Amino acid sequence: MRIVSAPNLKKGVTTLKQTIFTIKEQKKLTSNVYEMTLLGDTDGIACGQFVNIKLDGFFLRRPISVCDCKEGELTIIYKVIGTGTEYMAGLENGKELDILTGLGNGYSLSESGDCPVLLGGGVGVPPMYMLAKELVAAGKKVSVILGFNTKDEVFYEKEFKALGASVTVTTVDGSYGVKGFVTDALKNMDYTYTYCCGPEPMLKAVYNTSVTSGQYSFEERMGCGFGACMGCSCKTLYGNKRICKDGPVLVKEEIIFN
Repeated sequence: MRIVSAPNLKKGVTTLKQTIFTIKEQKKLTSNVYEMTLLGDTDGIACGQFVNIKLDGFFLRRPISVCDCKEGELTIIYKVIGTGTEYMAGLENGKELDILTGLGNGYSLSESGDCPVLLGGGVGVPPMYMLAKELVAAGKKVSVILGFNTKDEVFYEKEFKALGASVTVTTVDGSYGVKGFVTDALKNMDYTYTYCCGPEPMLKAVYNTSVTSGQYSFEERMGCGFGACMGCSCKTLYGNKRICKDGPVLVKEEIIFN
């Protein structure tokens, strides 16, 4: 992937904070996906950003997308895929966590138009929730496409519908909703703008299928999470960009997939 500069991209302001949060509640959404609600200082957290969580006994923090945020309460959703997230799944209510907040540039809502479509694939679904909530509150007619491999992996469909969004679920095996990928549902929709988050093959497919501009949130392995280590850097026309600092959200016009 190469990225070239897009002069019209409106970056969010990153306000890095180190805060102690307390786990209020944790619940299982699917066999390996968990929702965690935390209490702490949420000032300055924007939709599309991520937090970086310090875990006892682990050298690197774990970057997790923001699912929802209101005054004093943060919600994250994560998938158990390694020892770090497995440890997180076993944490009890009342446990305190050292968390860096205000990371990443987040989504800009001003380009959405009247009928934006939001696409989330797997663990790319959570960042779409707070975005959908803010777009609905702004009076937009929001459509959401949630993509999963199978029915057993589906989560947050009801939560998006409760916001007032029109929701379509796709599954690769056809066990629930539309059979196929998020792009199969996208082809049949009218929309003014696209927002998406998911694995890179999904982002590339949306890039090739969508007929409007859009904002794409990239997933990348990170070291520090705030731009110091250059561990998540990508080649660009003008040098390197860091997904943690200059992203994770990039505008369609600045992305060139190999």
